[in-house]
Amino acid sequence: MRSHLLNDRTAGTYRRTVTAGVEHIAARLAHADRPFTGIAPPALAPVVDAVDLDHPLGDADAALAELDRLYLRDAVYFHHPRYLAHLNCPVVIPAVLGEAVLSAVNSSLDTWDQSAGATLIERRLVDWTAARIGLGPAADGVFTSGGTQSNLHALLLAREEACDGVRKEHGADLRTAEILPRLRILASAHGHFSVRKSASLLGLGEEAVVEVPCDAERRMRPAALAAALADLQRDGLVPMAVVATAGTTDFGSVDPLAQIAELCAGYGVWLHVDAAYGCGLLVSGRRRHLLAGIERADSVTVDFHKSFFQPVSSSAVLVRDRAALRHATYHADYLNPERMAAEQIPNQVDKSLQTTRRFDALKLWLTLRVMGADGVGALFDEVCDLAGAGWRLLDEDPRFEVVVRPQLSTLVFRYVPRGARPDPALVDAANLHARERLAASGAAMVAGTKVDGRHYLKFTLLNPETTTEDLAAVLDLIAAHAADHTGESLVPDVPAPSTASPVQAAQAAPAVPAR
Repeated sequence: MRSHLLNDRTAGTYRRTVTAGVEHIAARLAHADRPFTGIAPPALAPVVDAVDLDHPLGDADAALAELDRLYLRDAVYFHHPRYLAHLNCPVVIPAVLGEAVLSAVNSSLDTWDQSAGATLIERRLVDWTAARIGLGPAADGVFTSGGTQSNLHALLLAREEACDGVRKEHGADLRTAEILPRLRILASAHGHFSVRKSASLLGLGEEAVVEVPCDAERRMRPAALAAALADLQRDGLVPMAVVATAGTTDFGSVDPLAQIAELCAGYGVWLHVDAAYGCGLLVSGRRRHLLAGIERADSVTVDFHKSFFQPVSSSAVLVRDRAALRHATYHADYLNPERMAAEQIPNQVDKSLQTTRRFDALKLWLTLRVMGADGVGALFDEVCDLAGAGWRLLDEDPRFEVVVRPQLSTLVFRYVPRGARPDPALVDAANLHARERLAASGAAMVAGTKVDGRHYLKFTLLNPETTTEDLAAVLDLIAAHAADHTGESLVPDVPAPSTASPVQAAQAAPAVPAR
């Protein structure tokens, strides 16, 4: 059994085994003619359940062949240009190289004696990201498992800062349990569900989240936020944090960060910006201005595994003042005793909610060292351009209605039967049917959501290889499935899609007025 351990004596086996795996994946990628096979759980579950885990195959080639039947053959492949569903990006090769390196070396980013140079690389990337945001010289942060953890981490810090503020004003002997019922989190009506989950985990309860109304572009309304803050003040409640969103999951909308920051400063409220999706704007050559005001945040969530084209997981939480990270610090004699801080031995566990943690920062490091930030930003600009071209397709197509013009790379729309005012329930059913049939065919993958209680479809565009022709073809498939459900007879009276590239189409389009 020792022959399976990776060490100096098994380096040759390691090379052969991993090479075989890479060759297998490369073949799968090269021959994927659709993003999904359309397999349903009842068909695949018995195959997985039949595996006897107590009787190993004993051979990596046999295990790979089995894995092909259980997973690889039916995996959802995000690199395919007609995968248009969720915030899953195709990954860049330097990051995949980083994944191979970090898995083999298996550093744990707790303490210096488990990671050494890895600690310094992560710290350097945290500093680089904080500088891109503009948080200032006292900024710090740590890598996390994803946006949900980053938001939880930030709101934990905000909770503790708010409790300290209440004690300073009303008495140092106040217990946390006495303060928590007064705390409130203000978040956009279109913010991420993890804000409510965090409120529950932090002992506040979901009811502590105050929903702030949005405008027609699904962005938080500063006037509504001002009114909500005034109401809390009048009622003797404590605004613990305002959560602004830079790239909502459904619409890609970016809240007016500068105006929100001004209100937070006036009320002395912690501002957290959830830029899990919109962090790609930090390296964008043409859209960085959409993040104006983010530099005034007290904390920021970034998900590199969304708009930086990194493998999952690769996220971070950044704070303006590193002193706030003390609220996540716990000392263990075996791991990070206080004397080590006095000796200035660096570690990352003092800042993290996790103890054992992967060296995920290496993937971003190698990406930046090979491609550069401008290269990543150019890819993100391409998918945003594509969304603009897709919006024009939808806006000009009488079969569909589109909700908002995108700021980033998502499009929310639905098929609407022609003729007299259709029954809303029929429209909902037609769009649900179209999505289900499309997924079952495997020809394309699209997401679904609800807008004002009605069912809509969603393109999430994160693949620069996707073209307007791909979008037009998928729209035709959706319309055909939906019309089949409603019993319509489709007449080909829809204008032909443009043959221009997404970039050319975006450059030819009239500029969107600044708001």
